[in-house]
Amino acid sequence: MNDIFPCLGSVAALAIIFGFLAFMRYMSYKETIALAEKGLTRPEVRPGKGLLRWGIAISALGFALSLGLYPIGFDSGQNYPLHLGPWMLGGFVPLFLGLGLVLLHYLTEKE
Repeated sequence: MNDIFPCLGSVAALAIIFGFLAFMRYMSYKETIALAEKGLTRPEVRPGKGLLRWGIAISALGFALSLGLYPIGFDSGQNYPLHLGPWMLGGFVPLFLGLGLVLLHYLTEKE
């Protein structure tokens, strides 16, 4: 019985997040329809620093998680090289995803 509360909490958190994203998408759609009825178009969105901002934010999060998870290697009873075990994936995945976004920003940047 005690296991059902974390499961329901996780499902509720995901439902809230995806519900908010769906609501934002619907509001964007309604805005586009309202502009079209008035004969206007959406202003062009120029590709800017979005990839760079997200890349830096995700890299910083991954680096912080990596620093926080690293001490687990000293407490584990097994010998892992450099004390890097499978728990470090929680920090390395966002770190390298963010670094990939930063690299993508600089590789696709127009002069």
